[in-house]
Amino acid sequence: MNTLIDANLACLGQGIEFLQKLPAELYSRKCPELFNSSIGGHLRHNLDHYLAFVSGQPTGKVDYDDRQRDEAIEVDREAAIGVLQELVDKLESMRTSVLDSPLKIRMDDGGDSTWSQTTLRRELQFLLSHSIHHYALVVSIATRFGVRDFPEGFGVAPSTIHYLEKKGA
Repeated sequence: MNTLIDANLACLGQGIEFLQKLPAELYSRKCPELFNSSIGGHLRHNLDHYLAFVSGQPTGKVDYDDRQRDEAIEVDREAAIGVLQELVDKLESMRTSVLDSPLKIRMDDGGDSTWSQTTLRRELQFLLSHSIHHYALVVSIATRFGVRDFPEGFGVAPSTIHYLEKKGA
């Protein structure tokens, strides 16, 4: 069992669970208090990073700047659920992959955006952290629209959950 892959699978699963309960009309609704962003916008942005990862992983080069930015994922809740499920399927097939396999990544850093060395493990750590960050923003938007039902731990970092468990909160 690989806990890092499992953590990413659980995180993607939380996205599916949340979207299945979310009223469709709230998915693409803009929230003026949060930079006029939407739940769909945050999910699409996050899924773009996962899609870049899974498409680049076989070649050993992941270009986070060359994202799909598919507007259908941003406005259609069902399209987002479909992509989340596709990503779950792809990550499940990676269970036998060696996490320390080298990768090269590129991401706009405001400079020359050169390729950097990394590993499959490090990029899965990034994707998990990035997802949790955007899920927290999704919670902020959704609560402004009256949503109160979220998957357990949705938008909360594992380290925070473990800290609160130890603290007895």
